[in-house]
Amino acid sequence: MLMQPTIDKLHAMKLAGMAEAIRRQMEDPESGQLSFEERLAMLVDRQWDWRENKALARRIKNAHFKLSATIEDIDYHASRRLDRSLIRSLSESAWVAQHHNLIITGPCGAGKSYLACAMAHKAVRDGFTAIYYRAPRLLRELDVSRADGSFGKMLDRIARVDVLIVDDWAVSSLADSERRDFLEICDDRYNTRSTILTSQVPIAQWHDQIGDPTIADSILDRLVHNAHRIEVAGASIRKAKAARLTTSKDGKS
Repeated sequence: MLMQPTIDKLHAMKLAGMAEAIRRQMEDPESGQLSFEERLAMLVDRQWDWRENKALARRIKNAHFKLSATIEDIDYHASRRLDRSLIRSLSESAWVAQHHNLIITGPCGAGKSYLACAMAHKAVRDGFTAIYYRAPRLLRELDVSRADGSFGKMLDRIARVDVLIVDDWAVSSLADSERRDFLEICDDRYNTRSTILTSQVPIAQWHDQIGDPTIADSILDRLVHNAHRIEVAGASIRKAKAARLTTSKDGKS
């Protein structure tokens, strides 16, 4: 029986996984020993896996992660003083389902961005959506969107994302328009979505960095009270890697 017309129809119906499974069955002599129900189940399983993998790849691409980071590759070196049990519990992504936030603080270069991307990447693998922004870029794009009339659309897009990463938050003081824009984001996402903030500035100083006391209170109330906190210690990982690279080059010369 010629199967090519059937395979072509499956591709036309965007059932590429099932089409590939049929090809594999045709190439495997032992598949003829399987019952119809068993072969059909294999076709459906293959299509399901294909669809899930394609959706995952799309979510990862749309997240625009700064780093290719995974939970499995987190460095638990003693000097970083990471709470392994806390990270293990967060890796189940229940915090995202419960619309909790995650705050990661620590010195420059300590690996905060990696942790943020790793946590969000695990959430994406668990079926949630995510997007990464450095705080200065997010605030700049909000300002531009107001000028070109797309401000509302940008706010709606951010409001729908399950996990918003804001990297390098509160490093510099906010202008009036910036703190008001960020309050809009926080208000839209409060108790409906999750936000990951990374900062080298301690949480106790965020109020001063935001500026206006009333707006600062509103922002922090929406971000901090239901947030899990990870504090990273230790020297700069980037500097350590650079030093090892320099040593390696000197040793070869």
